[in-house]
Amino acid sequence: MPPARRVWLWFRSEGLRIPLRMHQGSEVLWVDASYHAIHQVLSNPAYAGAYAYGRTRRETKLDGSGVPHKRMRHLPQSEWQVLIKEHHEGYIDWRTFEANRVRLAGNTRPAPHKAGGAVREGSALLQSLGTCGHCGRRLKTHYSGRNAAPGYHCAGKIIVEGRGSYCLTVGGVQIDQAFAKTFLAAIEPAKLAATLAAAERLEADNEATLKQWRQAAERAAYEAKRAERRYRAVDPDNRLVARGLEREWEQRLADLEKANEDLARLVEQRPRVLSQEERERLLAVGADLASVWDAPTTTPRDRKELLRALIEEVIVSVDRNEPAAHLTVRWKGGAITDVDVPLPRSRPATIKTDEETVDLVRRLALLYPDTVIAGILNRQGRTTARGLRFEANRVSSLRTHWRIPCFEPKSDASVGEVMTIAAAATELNVAPSTLHRWLNEGMIAGEQVTPGAPWRIRLTEALKARFTASAGEGFITMQEATRALGVTRQTVLQRVKRGEIQAAHVTKGGKVGLRLKLPDRQPTLFEPA
Repeated sequence: MPPARRVWLWFRSEGLRIPLRMHQGSEVLWVDASYHAIHQVLSNPAYAGAYAYGRTRRETKLDGSGVPHKRMRHLPQSEWQVLIKEHHEGYIDWRTFEANRVRLAGNTRPAPHKAGGAVREGSALLQSLGTCGHCGRRLKTHYSGRNAAPGYHCAGKIIVEGRGSYCLTVGGVQIDQAFAKTFLAAIEPAKLAATLAAAERLEADNEATLKQWRQAAERAAYEAKRAERRYRAVDPDNRLVARGLEREWEQRLADLEKANEDLARLVEQRPRVLSQEERERLLAVGADLASVWDAPTTTPRDRKELLRALIEEVIVSVDRNEPAAHLTVRWKGGAITDVDVPLPRSRPATIKTDEETVDLVRRLALLYPDTVIAGILNRQGRTTARGLRFEANRVSSLRTHWRIPCFEPKSDASVGEVMTIAAAATELNVAPSTLHRWLNEGMIAGEQVTPGAPWRIRLTEALKARFTASAGEGFITMQEATRALGVTRQTVLQRVKRGEIQAAHVTKGGKVGLRLKLPDRQPTLFEPA
């Protein structure tokens, strides 16, 4: 049985009315249903075919100052003066009525340390069912994150003016999955019967709705005929009464026409009855209740209604030393099921920069500022965790998150310090392209931290001596060296790499460029020394 509020909302959505009599002997009026009226019908024994008397008692109570106050107290069933079951034909049997009363009582706010309460719209399956396995209090439900992931916590810490002790706070995703799996496995034998009962209940609900509208159309027809009889029975000379009865007759005819239109509309919109083939197909789908459970049309409220029909309570205990939760499922009837649920120690970040990029930033931060690092990462085709190009501020944010220290340039260049090409070219008073050419030709050594990073060279005293204002005595140009040795330019450069020929770069004057000093030529066997 759904809560009384849902029954009331269903009456409103279907446009159904209920009878109302203002006092004994007054005319019966058909009005829109109110929540109070629906609750009174569902909780009245006459609805189940029983006669009851003495369900309430008027009591007088004195307050602290001695002033009497009267109140009406509802008595429990054991204290009723008269209760005659099967007194008349009821709409439901007494057992169903008792179950409905228990359900209505359970939908109210539960007492301390007790589970219960009406089903809500949230996705947490243990809402109103979960209790704390440490203190026995009812677990509270909360939702967090962009996807509103469910979670459970015990409010024992904040009760008694904050003097309570901490029990548990746990995410509900893994717990709900394990709980649903246990529930579906337990009701495996009842799947086919549940599916067939659901189909029959749907047809019965449609028939009940149409029955109400047919009765409304019959009442409207009766009222129209009665108004007609009263109009025709009046004396025609009594024009004042005749005009009033004529207006009433016209109103009753309008009500009858509207009732017939509403009935025809509902009959047209009524879902057709399932054929035998469709029933078999539905039963085939119902054989896999897990598919129905996970179907998009199944709402969280439907799942929790099904759970509460069979489950009394779920006790949740969390082990602080091991990332695991223990569930004790208490079924209606007394059966107990124990479930162990492993929990993640910490939730990993859903968006994270790859470790290779972070490692590279950690190495580059020792040598370059954030702007240069961003250029290196972009040249390598790397992007941020969200697929964006790197910029100086994004590199800075990445360093801050991973606690990577920033680059700190040194004030002066010491001998043997590793420097970039641009800084070394300034120190040696040459163009950066010259150093790049010497690197490509292998005349000086260099290093590159990663592809796309600036080249760096070690500025030693020997390297500084090779870049002078004047080459000195004995140095010649490359063209003269190739003529003197009778070899190609590439061969000369190879001998420079091996250290057989000294090389220097003239930085000033009109003859700026590479100068070579050939080794002293040794005389042959047939030449004089």
